[in-house]
Amino acid sequence: MAHDVTGQEKERRGVRALYAVRERVGQTLDVVATCQELVHALVPGFADVAVVEVVEPVVRGEEPPLSPLGRDVPLRRAAIATGSGDQQARAHPVGDVRALPFPTPYAQALADLKPRAIALRPDTPWLAADPARAEAIRASGARALLVTPLTLRGKVLGLLSLYRTQRSDWFDDKELALTLELATHTALSIDNARRYTREHTIAATLQRHLLPPAPPSQTAIETADLYVADDRGAGGWSNTCALPGARTALVAGEVAGHGIHTAVTMGQLRTAMNSLAALDLEPDEFLARLDDAAARLAQERKALPSGDPLRGLPLSATCLCTVYGPFTHTFAIASAGHPPPIVADPGSSTRVVELAAGGALGGGEGPRYATTTVTLAEGGILALYTAPLLSAARPDDGTSGTQPLQRLLANTDRPLQDLCDDILYRLSIDALPGDAILLLARTHRFPADCVATWPLAEEPTAPAIARRNARRQLADWGVDEDTAYDTQEIVSELVTNALRYGAPPVHLRLINDRTLTCEVHDSATSAPRLRHARSVDEGGRGLFICAQLAQNWGIRYANDGKTVWTEQGRPRQHP
Repeated sequence: MAHDVTGQEKERRGVRALYAVRERVGQTLDVVATCQELVHALVPGFADVAVVEVVEPVVRGEEPPLSPLGRDVPLRRAAIATGSGDQQARAHPVGDVRALPFPTPYAQALADLKPRAIALRPDTPWLAADPARAEAIRASGARALLVTPLTLRGKVLGLLSLYRTQRSDWFDDKELALTLELATHTALSIDNARRYTREHTIAATLQRHLLPPAPPSQTAIETADLYVADDRGAGGWSNTCALPGARTALVAGEVAGHGIHTAVTMGQLRTAMNSLAALDLEPDEFLARLDDAAARLAQERKALPSGDPLRGLPLSATCLCTVYGPFTHTFAIASAGHPPPIVADPGSSTRVVELAAGGALGGGEGPRYATTTVTLAEGGILALYTAPLLSAARPDDGTSGTQPLQRLLANTDRPLQDLCDDILYRLSIDALPGDAILLLARTHRFPADCVATWPLAEEPTAPAIARRNARRQLADWGVDEDTAYDTQEIVSELVTNALRYGAPPVHLRLINDRTLTCEVHDSATSAPRLRHARSVDEGGRGLFICAQLAQNWGIRYANDGKTVWTEQGRPRQHP
């Protein structure tokens, strides 16, 4: 007795292929990896050679084109698998980008979105349209071809080509229908990967453009940074901001979550941070106001429509703010749930700064923020970082936590950028839990010949004395006459206001840095107010005059009183 089991075996082979595709294809959110999963699931059980070509914009995460596909649309050969030899791979290598030749079954399948099962013979006329592919087909001995478009909702994603080399093993109608089902599952997986790629690209681009290109240079502080982005698009950031009075603000933060929404939230917080920096606040007050901004953003999330996925995501962010004063050699530091900074002294000793606890931004229930003051010797380094940096460190001696980073920071006698690079080389960046960010700041002595300070007695002649001292100092600095005259007017008005409305002691400071800064400090906490005096008013014009003569002005409060400051353009030096 004889029984033909060819049909049954084909059905079993088709079922196994369908099971393999459903089991293995779509495990990753990468377009090329998904195509590779498909060809390896079909070869050698269902076909002898499998080739997947994807529309080039799809690989970049862009929207796929509508059908019918134009003849000039390029496709990328994303994956190929062959059970015998690599002749087919040499026709067009993986990664090759080109439009499909016309007229061929490949181009026709993408034009009318219909699969085709074709018997291959040496005299097949359309092979002449693609000589390289025709030569590979002849070398492999392929006898049957099945081309199936990868489409989803009327949009073309790519093309699946299957080859068989057995002389009598053709693709029948049942296998044609089965291949359509395989193609539908694969197209859905490719589209999911495309959408993820698009969102990741947008998030990474947005975050990259929101980050500062390079830390600005300052006279009294040198900075360098390290930024290793998480592939999922996290929300870490760092920033360096020049403040009045030759001071510098250093900020590092991280928004919980991944993706484009996290990057947008990071951008919103950085925008609020830059606006608050202009107010010249102490670190604890700065974080308190930034927390208010984060709380408003959280309320906006809760007010979104019920169908918006962002509505159910909590907003939580950490932030560390520090302000360096070059004349006191101190860092004023406050933390909102962020890891504490590390201090590396010139003597190769390191320590973690002990900070008062502060709740994360946006929580609304954390403890109030407090400022901790740290004195740093000249040449010392302050390191700000995000938590993923510690997770990515490679301890080779059993250390954990901040100890690996402290050990690397102990050698301070080298350039800061070299120090950042050395730390980068010791990071395990294969599976970052977030953005690994490091911001280093090394202190320098502010030039003594670029600052002058005078105590002022509470006498009617104090404004005249301050004006005379300023005129002499500006002449020593080589400031041009117009700028010197404006500065003398500013000094006269600010000193007069401090003596009339403030409290002793009063002192005047001039700083010749990136700008010409005038500071008048007194012990009162009352805030001066810019007024627009009427024609008959005898006073009220002093601060208005200062605002007109200076590029910028403001008020800085401290525990011992307030400082009213102005900034003018950098003084021109005489040749």
